[in-house]
Amino acid sequence: MAAIKLTGVCKEYDGSGALAVDGVDLEIADGEFMVLVGPSGCGKSTLLRMVAGLEDVSDGTIEIGDRDVTDLEPRDRDVAMVFQNYALYPHLTVRENIGFGLKLRKTPKTEMAERVERVAGSLGLTEYLDRKPAQLSGGQRQRVAMGRAMVRQPAAYLMDEPLSNLDAKLRVAMRAELARLHEQLGVTTIYVTHDQVEAMTLGSRVAVLRGGILQQCDRPEVLFERPANAFVAGFIGSPSMNLLEASVDGGAVRFGSSSLALSEQVAGRVGTRAVILGIRPTDFLAAADADPALPRMRIVPDVVERLGSEIHVIFSLDASQLDLDGRGGLTGTRDAQLVGGRGALLTARLEAGIPVEVGTPLELAVRSDRLHFFARDSGERIETAALAAV
Repeated sequence: MAAIKLTGVCKEYDGSGALAVDGVDLEIADGEFMVLVGPSGCGKSTLLRMVAGLEDVSDGTIEIGDRDVTDLEPRDRDVAMVFQNYALYPHLTVRENIGFGLKLRKTPKTEMAERVERVAGSLGLTEYLDRKPAQLSGGQRQRVAMGRAMVRQPAAYLMDEPLSNLDAKLRVAMRAELARLHEQLGVTTIYVTHDQVEAMTLGSRVAVLRGGILQQCDRPEVLFERPANAFVAGFIGSPSMNLLEASVDGGAVRFGSSSLALSEQVAGRVGTRAVILGIRPTDFLAAADADPALPRMRIVPDVVERLGSEIHVIFSLDASQLDLDGRGGLTGTRDAQLVGGRGALLTARLEAGIPVEVGTPLELAVRSDRLHFFARDSGERIETAALAAV
């Protein structure tokens, strides 16, 4: 096992000057499970491939353990990679696929057999050892790919969206399996995904990238409760945070024709200014069941999604909404795209069993102490409370 340190890592393609990865500094502790997450094209897979040695580093350094591996060949870095497409040899059995790397390293046959059996047992693959990949399900193939990485006992595992080809139910099961394996093995792991739910459930810490630049790296609960900027706020959380153009003045935050009263402390910290207002869907409550002191909004549901354990209520307001574009950017003010002409579509996540119907007015309470504020020009977070540990 080993810590991994990236210092000023950059990747430029074709001498164009455009950076796919731009000055990333990141330290991953020995035994940590670090998740790289972000929209398509943000540079997360490129960064992982540079750690693996599959992409050259244009600038900066990569250290694994106490070695600078920036210019080393992949085989000399002591890392094992698990790919999205399994990359199994179709003509080899499960036993041969798992032990392939050991065979290349001329590991003694007795030791190789013992290690393959041990890994297969931990992954529930013992009964499939003599089958070919074509005879396995997608989840079983992914476990074989995991076994091939595990059997090498490397300093670190590098995983590039290994679950994205699986169906939803199997993804959940494999997430639990990966978490169990990491707890058991304690090997340093870098895991790339575009799925923020996967990131939040697996990562010891999560690094959020956008446009090749590291936006924030912290524990999942910190990213959710205290996002560093409007991009992280909109990207982390499902359903995503509602982001609106707003202004704070006279002890209230105003967005379109709506307003919410703020505490003196919050209003004082934000000051009188134009802001980006963020409201998590979970911070709307059915007014009938909420603290009477909380501010209220009267809305008319446009869409009601009943998901069994919860209800998503989608409603419109005559306010200017900010949204992530296809590249994960916020454009418009400087950093946001207005949803022009339609007003804003907000989502509230309520408990199941609350009576709500499309077109029937509904009163919502808002947990105003949990509102998020970001600078309109830069998108950076405006802190509204004393920094307590999250």
